[in-house]
Amino acid sequence: MVKINEFEGKYERLEFGNGGDWCRHDSALRKKYNVDVQHKNGGETGPIVSVELVGFNKNPTLRPINASISKEVKRQRCVILHTSKPEVDHKDGRLDDPRLSDINQQTLKDFQPLSKAANVAKRQHCKECKASGIRFDATNIGYPVSHYQGNPEYQGTCVGCYWYSPLEFRAKLKLQ
Repeated sequence: MVKINEFEGKYERLEFGNGGDWCRHDSALRKKYNVDVQHKNGGETGPIVSVELVGFNKNPTLRPINASISKEVKRQRCVILHTSKPEVDHKDGRLDDPRLSDINQQTLKDFQPLSKAANVAKRQHCKECKASGIRFDATNIGYPVSHYQGNPEYQGTCVGCYWYSPLEFRAKLKLQ
């Protein structure tokens, strides 16, 4: 186990920004190793105080993205904040469609450019949706409707949720 206050010299770059990006669930580190992250208050949130590698990950959850699609999305600007250098985001926050794991079946329409901040926010809202079965309510961020399609309860699709496609969400509001 390594305490974060031990990151010195050439290891200073390992210090955590917001969310410990190099050890989060979709990181390269977790694809190879089982990672135990300890938080200050002993829960699943809050400042990270230590990281421990606990053997090799024998069942990695890989979310490969077709290289040409990734390259194209990274050329774009974040669809929410219009910042450059976006992350490549799977629109479907549940990632339960097997087609999305096959780089030969993916299409550009399956992805969107999101800034790191927007992607972290989306990830949190999708996590809450998975846990509760209730989709994100866009009225909480000032939109006049919660969803442009579907009900508040998740019913097998993310389509209609703000986070699925903020561009499509705004376009659908203009048509109403």
